[in-house]
Formats: sequence, structure tokens, C-alpha cells
Amino acid sequence: MSNLKIFSCRGNLPLAEKIAKHLGVKLGKLEIKNFSDGEIWVKFLDNIRGSDVYIIQPTNPPAENLMELLIATDAAKRASANKVNLVIPYFGYARQDRKDQPRVSITAKLVANLFTHSGADRVITMDLHAPQIQGFFDIPFDHIYSSAVIINYFRKKNIPNLVIVSPDVGGIKMARAYATRLNCDICLIDKRRPKANEVEVMNIIGDVKNKNILIVDDIIDTARTFTAAVKMLKANGAKDVYGACTHPILSGNAVERIEKSEIKKLIVTDSIPLQKISNKVEIVTINKILAEAIQRTFENKSVSTLFDINKS
Repeated sequence: MSNLKIFSCRGNLPLAEKIAKHLGVKLGKLEIKNFSDGEIWVKFLDNIRGSDVYIIQPTNPPAENLMELLIATDAAKRASANKVNLVIPYFGYARQDRKDQPRVSITAKLVANLFTHSGADRVITMDLHAPQIQGFFDIPFDHIYSSAVIINYFRKKNIPNLVIVSPDVGGIKMARAYATRLNCDICLIDKRRPKANEVEVMNIIGDVKNKNILIVDDIIDTARTFTAAVKMLKANGAKDVYGACTHPILSGNAVERIEKSEIKKLIVTDSIPLQKISNKVEIVTINKILAEAIQRTFENKSVSTLFDINKS
């Protein structure tokens, strides 16, 4: 694997170090600094001519994370890398995937265009908020899932009378996958959202009385939806309520809301670094999944077979 080069921008250096260690390679040297006015400057300190370069960086806010990755991609291309592969544990702006009201941007498509035109040859990402975003790209795109890691966590817990709950209609497919592999029932929370980051929970479809609950979602941002769901489930007779999400954005007062809620434990991945830590939040790492995806794409092997979680 001498032709494989792994680099990381500043968005999630600890995860990148774990990935490189799992692959048995050293993390490449990438210098990133800001000028006094805030402009970002990027330089590869290692020779990458003719190499397959993998740049690891989530694109969660602030916008500098996205800019760093775009600039690093351009720098790698201009340094004559053979292929520039972007490993994006969390794909930011994925919630802006359609024109749902007049005079708004389809920002997910804009970001896809930016990556393509910056010189990226492939994108590897995890648990897109909207899987159809894959169609926004005209370059190879690998969409992988954290469910294998999270499902194994709950298999080891062996929680009795477990019911999987989807916090909205859009999450039914994910909830069904969990329910099938954990051999348990599924419920749905019916809600409507008056506007972004505001939610009104309506009712529960399914039986949760005297059941242990696992709420599964791809993103928890403000945690309003999540904590409202926990409150409603407990009010309807649920016993212990657990949560699982891939991307713990946890913006604003999200951590405080989780602390005050009756959640037993929230399991999240390290796709983005947590700014605040709560005793109710436990982190599981996705470094092995991403490392295997990198190795398989580098060796031109199938990625899809790796993520058949029936085999996990």
C-alpha cells in the first residue's frame, strides 16, 4: 500500500488518526493555516505525485470545514496526485436536498458540484440524510452505513422487549433495518414540522407500553425532536428509552436538553467531534468501517459486500 496516502484536514483529526492506524499507514503531513484575515492556506508537505490520496474531513459547520476540504482537494490535484478521494464522515448541507419553497438553493447539489469541480475523483461518505444526493454526483460515490457498529452495540446489550422507533416517516427504512436485525417490533412517531428546527409531535403509531425503546436517526441537531419523542414515549408507558444516531450535531442547547430528558443512553458515532460531553451520551467509533472502505476502494474491491450487516 505504498501508493496509498492518507491525509486529514482539521475537522476531525482524532478519527483520521484512528483510520490511518487501522490501515497500518502513517497519517500524511498536511499544513493548514489561516491568514490574519481568516483566509485558509493548505500545503501538502509529503510528495503525492502519482499517489492515491484520501483526504478525511467532515463538512459540518463552521463553513471553514467545507472550504478546507475544497482547497485541499485542489492542492492535491495540482500536486499531480493519481486520484483524489474524499472521505466525508458527515456530509454537511445534506438536509438542503430539494427546492421545498420558492427562491431557495438546492445546496446539497451546489456542494456536490463544488467537490466535482475542485478535482475530486471519488467520494466516500456515511449515512446521508437524503440518499438520493448520490445522484447529484457525476463521479464514483460510496454511501456506507454506521448501522453495523450500532447494531452490534445493542446486540451485546441484549435489551429485552425492545421496540425500534422512527422519529418521523422519513426514518422508517432505517428503523426497519434495525428492527429486522435486532429481531424486534417497530413503531413510528407521527409529527409535523412548522418550520426548520421546530417540531410538533402528534402521536405514536404502535404499542410502546411496558417496552424498552430504541429511537434511531441519522442526525440529532437541536435535540428538540429527539427529547420531545422521549417525553411522549415515556408518557405512553415506555420503560427505558435509548437513542442512536450517526451524526451528533448537538447544536445550541442540545446537550442540556438531552441531560434534562429521561433518555437512558444516547449512542453516537465519532463522525464529527463532540464539543460538549454528557454522561448520557456514549461514543462508538466508525474508524474500522471507513478504513475498510478506503482499503477496498484502493484495491479496486467491492465495497457493497463489506457493509452487509447481516454478516456482522
